[in-house]
Amino acid sequence: MWRIFIAFASGLLCLGIEAAPRVPQDDAEVLERLPARPGDPATVELKKLRAALASAPRNAEAAARLAQRYFEMATAEGDPRYVGYAVAALRPWDGATDAPPEILFIRALSRQYRHDFAGALEDLAHAARADPESALPRAWRAAIYMVQADYPAARRECEVLEPIASELIAIGCSAYVEAATGSTRAAYQRLNDALARRPDAAPESKLWPLTRLAEMAWRLGETPVAERHFRDALALGVTDNFLLFSYADFLLDQGRAKEVLSLLQGGERSDTLLLRLALAARALTLPVAERYARALGERFAAAAMRGEKLHLQEEARYLLDLRGDAAGALAAARENWKKQREPRDAAVLLEAALAARDPEAAGPALAWLDSSGFESERLRRLAAQIKGLR
Repeated sequence: MWRIFIAFASGLLCLGIEAAPRVPQDDAEVLERLPARPGDPATVELKKLRAALASAPRNAEAAARLAQRYFEMATAEGDPRYVGYAVAALRPWDGATDAPPEILFIRALSRQYRHDFAGALEDLAHAARADPESALPRAWRAAIYMVQADYPAARRECEVLEPIASELIAIGCSAYVEAATGSTRAAYQRLNDALARRPDAAPESKLWPLTRLAEMAWRLGETPVAERHFRDALALGVTDNFLLFSYADFLLDQGRAKEVLSLLQGGERSDTLLLRLALAARALTLPVAERYARALGERFAAAAMRGEKLHLQEEARYLLDLRGDAAGALAAARENWKKQREPRDAAVLLEAALAARDPEAAGPALAWLDSSGFESERLRRLAAQIKGLR
């Protein structure tokens, strides 16, 4: 379960900006077969887990283990269809508030994926009461509050974590809040020191701290340090969608588009990675840029036809940076801000408002920037430009 926590805390909600999975009404319905290689350890493992659940469909432990594995795959590959499979495994417990804690926990992940944050928080609260010694429900509640920019609530969850979680999780949680509320350098130092005290930690345990340290150093303007942390994270050999698109954003910011194409090669199934591939290809004026952009547009159009609004941050960037549609980008960014209020959400709202020359639309992001104390030269620069339009 640790892998699921670090993935979420480092941005699993970013999976929520992908197209949401359609849950089949019939378990026998085949929607699409995802890539699988005979003999591949992951394929063999999934086959065993599916067989175990098929033999006992109401076995909570078997359902939770299969759903957990699907979520881990979604995190690694950025493919939201795996989440649909996880939801299907949990169907016998739909709406049950007295479900076993492991079911409540995994169900909460599916609910936050669909941006049902209230429902996810409720499930996590039930799971925490059922198993007070488990750190995971508290960690995920903190992460949801962070996405909502409810920093006092997130801090309270981190405080509850201290006596029941490992040092790395507890410090990671509180440092995450600190870094978002005006104490980036102190948060960086605390998290870096905690990681240094755990040289024997598993690669999966090091992934989230290294990725967050890289982002903190980047925000502080310490580019070589950020680069080192990103490379250290990649060297762990743990496939992680958030790490890949975060490092890709860093490279794009440094004008290193060619490296992005190499980094993300084969990542077209993930909308977040496909967007970065399109941006890099466009920066290099490559013909494939239009193919990438067209594919993104088709995915967003299909999601709109299904009535989904779970990918608005990426759609706003697509409209602004690849289609030059400032008004459309601003509409998507404003709608996105109603649910998600992380720094990336603020950035795209500010950029779209600036491009559309609509300073009033940027008001919520400007208010967040002032009240949170979030430290970012880039966001402060955008805010100053927008205020100059008034």
